[in-house]
Amino acid sequence: QVQLVESGGGLVQAGDSLRLSCAASGLTFSNSAMGWFRQAPGKEREFVAAISRGGSSTSYADSVKGRFTISRDNAEKTTYLQMNSLKPGDTAVYYCAASQRAGAYFVTKNSYTYWGQGTQVTVSS
Repeated sequence: QVQLVESGGGLVQAGDSLRLSCAASGLTFSNSAMGWFRQAPGKEREFVAAISRGGSSTSYADSVKGRFTISRDNAEKTTYLQMNSLKPGDTAVYYCAASQRAGAYFVTKNSYTYWGQGTQVTVSS
């Protein structure tokens, strides 16, 4: 079955960096657009970043633009989220997601079929 496994979360201080990884199995990774979302306590799950199948096209939420970078390694079946200059407002559970719909990348939750279990990122001030 399809599995997306996130890792790399943790507790850091404001201004620090983290790199999240999402390892995929059970699907044709190179045929999947990938995305990262996050959910803070009491809030809706929100879009963070997305990347096309080949990695040439990306999209970011305004709140993370210039600080976060999404990338992928199709040979390793892994997508990454490099997070720099972290802020307390970035504290959330981060989820990766996969979509095999036609299209370059997707920014809405409903466009994704497969989800990971999430990894906690906590940024202290």
